Amino acid sequence: MPKLRYLSWAQYGELVTKLADSVNASGERFDLVVGIARGGIPVAMVVSDRLGSKIDFLNVKSYTDVGERVKPKILTTIIENISGKRVLVVDDLVDGGETMETVTQYLSAEKPRALRTAVLFTKPWSAFVPDFSLQTVDTWVVFPYERGEVRRSRTQKRQRELFPEPRPKQSPDAR
Repeated sequence: MPKLRYLSWAQYGELVTKLADSVNASGERFDLVVGIARGGIPVAMVVSDRLGSKIDFLNVKSYTDVGERVKPKILTTIIENISGKRVLVVDDLVDGGETMETVTQYLSAEKPRALRTAVLFTKPWSAFVPDFSLQTVDTWVVFPYERGEVRRSRTQKRQRELFPEPRPKQSPDAR
């Protein structure tokens, strides 16, 4: 189990506002902010509001549990036409980089004028470097909206460690 870093709602709000302000201070303007569901949705809502940009969402499945990833798969896509537009893709963090890489490749095919990325956190081992990021962290960040999920996951893992499933006995013939 990776080391966990818990964020309060107040810390989360400060970080999201700081990210939006950082993007705004860059001087770049965006026609559309695309949030990657699930963690990027609340971030994208604040960023789009602060920038005065339209918003859309894209749903990608890339985690099965705390610290357990699968190859990213786009489940639902945006409805906005992004051809010739300036697009900012937003998520809560970039871990290995596969999700953001998948999303930016997918959206690039629609020929936006500009495609940038923004996250709250980047992991030091990420293969993808976002255009905007507040901090580099090597912990598993637990956002305030996922505390129950993480608690349940950790409890289930402890239960499996304490009480492993019994293995079926092999008959002597099976050897």
